[in-house]
Amino acid sequence: MSGPLSGITVLALEQAVAAPFATRQLADLGARVIKVERPAAGDFARGYDRAVHGQSSYFVWLNRGKESVELNIKDPADRAVLMRILAEADVFVQNLAPGAADRLGLDAVTLRASRPELIHCSMSGYGPEGPYRSKKAYDLLVQCEAGLVMATGTPELPSKAGFSIADIATGMYGYSGILTALYERERTGRGATLRIAMLDALGEWMSQPASFAHYSGTPSRRTGAKHPSISPYGPYRTGEGTVFLGIQNDREWSALCHTVLERPELAGDPRFRSNVDRVANDAELTAVIESVFAGYTAEQAVELLERAGIANATLRTPDELLEHPQLRARDRWRQVDTPEGPVRAMLPPVESDTGEPPMRPVPALGAHNESVRADFGPQQAGESAR
Repeated sequence: MSGPLSGITVLALEQAVAAPFATRQLADLGARVIKVERPAAGDFARGYDRAVHGQSSYFVWLNRGKESVELNIKDPADRAVLMRILAEADVFVQNLAPGAADRLGLDAVTLRASRPELIHCSMSGYGPEGPYRSKKAYDLLVQCEAGLVMATGTPELPSKAGFSIADIATGMYGYSGILTALYERERTGRGATLRIAMLDALGEWMSQPASFAHYSGTPSRRTGAKHPSISPYGPYRTGEGTVFLGIQNDREWSALCHTVLERPELAGDPRFRSNVDRVANDAELTAVIESVFAGYTAEQAVELLERAGIANATLRTPDELLEHPQLRARDRWRQVDTPEGPVRAMLPPVESDTGEPPMRPVPALGAHNESVRADFGPQQAGESAR
């Protein structure tokens, strides 16, 4: 293995999205990530769908570069294998059901008592204390609890985010927390006990709309694809198609009026003079913009906006991301092997001049049963010699 985390071993007792997303980042950096899965069944995310060559799109996305070993951790022999891995692991990550790690003796206090250098990372829905500590948590449910669903959608219909945003937020904080703990351990020799709650992670990301609503006394506005507190910012119909644009300041607003709309008088119109004015009169402003754009196609409108230096975007489907001209021009896609055939996967977002990260295969269930047991069997642990 190569990469900045080469030589680091991560034991992952993980399922679904949050913890697997964190450990996949570590695998991309060269860590050895040993993923413990339930015998015969595996991580239940393997069964979420059959979209990618008959495999789960979630599992393929989240688990490249890992080793899969089937262990029944309630079976004494398999439990012994698990503990041998833990005896050599640098990092232990778990997102089991609330209280499960404690009942299994895999909590941080127990494991770090004998190995204070271990980095122990637990992810949960609501944290280990408080009235919600035992409450089950899934992504959509945490979106509800964090206020995201009520801040998303249209005035008539609250909506969830279009991807697993609570899980991803949690996984990214787990990933950055583990990297920080590894750095600290290099200086002090001490590991760390890390705890990340989904509600905390998404709550951090919801802080701006929460603060806006609380301190302004104004309930969150659901504005569909438009920005709730900046205007013009969102989708605008043209004579053929839709274009998105965003105005961030009065200078850009003036440029839009003079160069794109060719209505310079709008820049000083009392209805639209400041962003606060424009938000208050967004319906009228939208009608003005769309009346001008009616004479253009979406492509022509984009050209005008580009020439004026106005931020804009083309509305694309998720599938079209794989053919995005900017990603293609920058060679951002690689081929990753899976048990049922190769798939396209994007390189990790952080580019480094130290080299390209490995894009290792997605494991079949139990693909590494023999190798992991051989590496962490009694002889390798020194048991038979005693």
